[in-house]
Amino acid sequence: MSGGLDHFVHAVRDLDAAADAYQQLGFNVGARNRHPWGTHNRIVQLDGFFVELLTVAEPEKIAPHRPDAFSFGAFQRDYLSEREGLSMLLLASSDAAADAHNYEAAGIGGGGVFTFARQGQRPDGSIAELGFSLAFARDPLSPNAGFAVCQHLHPENFWNPAFQLHRNGARSVRGAVMVADSPTDHHIFLTAFTGLRDLHASSIGITARTPRGDLAIVEPVSFRDQYGVDVAADITGARFSGLRIAVEDLAVVEPLMQQSGIAATRHMGRLVVPDVYGATLIFEQGMVR
Repeated sequence: MSGGLDHFVHAVRDLDAAADAYQQLGFNVGARNRHPWGTHNRIVQLDGFFVELLTVAEPEKIAPHRPDAFSFGAFQRDYLSEREGLSMLLLASSDAAADAHNYEAAGIGGGGVFTFARQGQRPDGSIAELGFSLAFARDPLSPNAGFAVCQHLHPENFWNPAFQLHRNGARSVRGAVMVADSPTDHHIFLTAFTGLRDLHASSIGITARTPRGDLAIVEPVSFRDQYGVDVAADITGARFSGLRIAVEDLAVVEPLMQQSGIAATRHMGRLVVPDVYGATLIFEQGMVR
């Protein structure tokens, strides 16, 4: 089912300010894109994975949830009414319709397939046609965490090595980290969402090791031990807390952040930025497996 992690939605209230923060972290951030349902985004692209910085810019266009359809815009609006941060994780899909069917059969479906198109801009300024099909999934124990798969309809127009060149040497995704008081409560959902039957379980949490990055659910104390950051569990279930990014050389990243006045700490061989608009960004040396 899953081709690995495809992208994170990082929901923010001020899109350009958040983009500036990512640029200060050494990322190449794309131009503003507009969705017909009222959200705007800016993209940070890595090899096979991207961060979608997203805001609700035109709330009057947001469609409500319906019993038979999940509203992406309404979910992001409701999330931002409470907090900023990593609101939704999407896995790569080669067949969103099949994934939607499997999610419905597993009892975690989010209302069929949502397909849309928009124009994008290549590095040379020319226009490219982009298209995406999404199939949403719902963890009933985590209503404030969004899950979906994303099928790129014109991947040759979306992925571009020129967009993947970053001053901080970021190249690929290592993993996504969720925090929950009882990680094993989400074992059944995580299995159904990723399609992976062999999850790695330990005393501190569970991990789905996808072809592109891990999706882990850990206890708050484990998150603190691994990354040096205190994150409280959400009373509504598991929440996305951290994004692990592989970089070429941490010795390049650290002075870059110091020059930008960014508070980053070394912890267990990682460089950790604890609060980037509600998200913990974790830089690790080396490429994804």
